[in-house]
Amino acid sequence: MAIIDVIKYDGSPDVFAWKHPESELGTWTQLIVNQSQQAILFKDGRALDLFGPGRHTLSTANIPILNRLINLPFGGKSPFAAEVWYVNQVNALDVKWGTANPIQIQDPKYNIIVPVRAFGQMGIKIADSRKFLIKLVGTLPEFNQQNLINYFRGLIIMNINSMLSSYLIHRKVSVLEINAYIAEISRHFADTITSKFEEFGIELINLYIHNVNLPEEDPSVIRLREALARKAEMDIIGYTYQQERSFDTLEGAAKNEGSMQSDIMGAGLGMGMGVGLGGSFSSEMSQMSKVMSTTETPSVHLCSHCNHPNQEQSAFCSQCGKSLAVKALTTECNNCGQSMQKGTRFCPNCGDKYHACPSCGADNAEHAVECVQCREPMPSACPHCNHMNTPHTKFCGNCGKALVLKCSQCQHEVKPGQKFCLECGNNLQQGGLT
Repeated sequence: MAIIDVIKYDGSPDVFAWKHPESELGTWTQLIVNQSQQAILFKDGRALDLFGPGRHTLSTANIPILNRLINLPFGGKSPFAAEVWYVNQVNALDVKWGTANPIQIQDPKYNIIVPVRAFGQMGIKIADSRKFLIKLVGTLPEFNQQNLINYFRGLIIMNINSMLSSYLIHRKVSVLEINAYIAEISRHFADTITSKFEEFGIELINLYIHNVNLPEEDPSVIRLREALARKAEMDIIGYTYQQERSFDTLEGAAKNEGSMQSDIMGAGLGMGMGVGLGGSFSSEMSQMSKVMSTTETPSVHLCSHCNHPNQEQSAFCSQCGKSLAVKALTTECNNCGQSMQKGTRFCPNCGDKYHACPSCGADNAEHAVECVQCREPMPSACPHCNHMNTPHTKFCGNCGKALVLKCSQCQHEVKPGQKFCLECGNNLQQGGLT
């Protein structure tokens, strides 16, 4: 095999690493390295001398590592066997990536699992030629952009899967709204995988996510879009899904000839259409449900706030969220323990004034700081005008003075009605407040 006189590479810019096909070299061989390139000599699988841009004559002066390895003699033309690798260090800004198969992600807003695809572009540069060749290229004769994408597709998909899932869950963002946050997600994704590329001698210049979308033909995506379209239609018309189901049930029963309830259903349907599909329709339907209830129909509990029918064992209304528990109408006197009606001003047994808790209605002592029953803050008297103010009020509603009291000695904040400072023990009833 002839000894090569000149070695250079002027190939495609999308090739990151290229090995010269000939390995028989001589100490007079001219090695030409272009700008944004580096050349590395390999011997027996080991990366030895590295050459930057310029023309290099291979000699014992500029191949010291190889010289020590094979003991090249000084002077003359000494042939030797070695591999020459060229590494392209130009900035490659158009490396495109994408998920070959959709990623299954649960939408945190609608609680449905949908397939998600992501596409983007990144810019890279080979920062460490030696590390890049040793860890990534191996025995390939050439390493281009497609090889890079194939090698790093698993890394990209793994990280974008976990990153998108965590972002959607923590931000409570639907996959249908995620394109509004593309810029923020791109920065977070780039920060996540930069260190992974550096392990292979690659510098990540930038990374962009162009689009995150859903396959239109997927059944789960079709169901989700149909549900959202239906919901938008209901919002425009002004009725809920429960009201629509009630309307369909009434209409079906009214068409069922021979049913004992068909006449009642027909009348109810007419009434519902007359009063509209809003809250009054719901009220009419709940009243009619009492007339048409049978032994097979489960008992319902009407909400006192919105008149929505709920299951008998429900603790809160499914429509407005209010508590369905019936509040007690009586309470015990804080002084004598006698039962008395809520709303009275004095105890009918001992005459003690009724100081009601604004939260539960329990009777408390005159200067109580918190309720003895529910432990909620009690109304407090203004220290300036003695006007009673609701809990958590910072300024008096009568005189406008600040209700935050401080000890005159240690300036520790105290509560209204407190007799001694909890910090220094100062008597607050004898001019100890500021």
